[in-house]
Amino acid sequence: MPAGSDFPGPPEALALYRAAVEASGNGEVKGAKNPYTSRNGHMFSFLDPAGTMALQLSAELEQEFRSTFASGPVKQYGRTMRGYSSVPRDLLADTTAIAEWYDRAWDWIGTLKPKPTKKPAAKSKKK
Repeated sequence: MPAGSDFPGPPEALALYRAAVEASGNGEVKGAKNPYTSRNGHMFSFLDPAGTMALQLSAELEQEFRSTFASGPVKQYGRTMRGYSSVPRDLLADTTAIAEWYDRAWDWIGTLKPKPTKKPAAKSKKK
């Protein structure tokens, strides 16, 4: 099942998000209903149901991004997501420019310690 196959938001936003990730060449879009990308267990971009892309950046990159673009914090379920910035629609539509920022996020997230994988619970054997 392709990523985003059950995405409830605007199909054009999903197409732009996929194009940005593909143009980057780093990672792949995951999630059927909630499209996202991750590296080493850290999610660093996603597309919300309204079709707004969010990008996680280091504090320095976040400041540069927000001062360069009309961007602000990302809120999900009534909470501000620390380190995430909303990507303006016109920037998402500029595949080359957003791919550069996506790459910067990819590079930064790669410096973080990988999250341990969750192994499935061992099944007990009945005797």
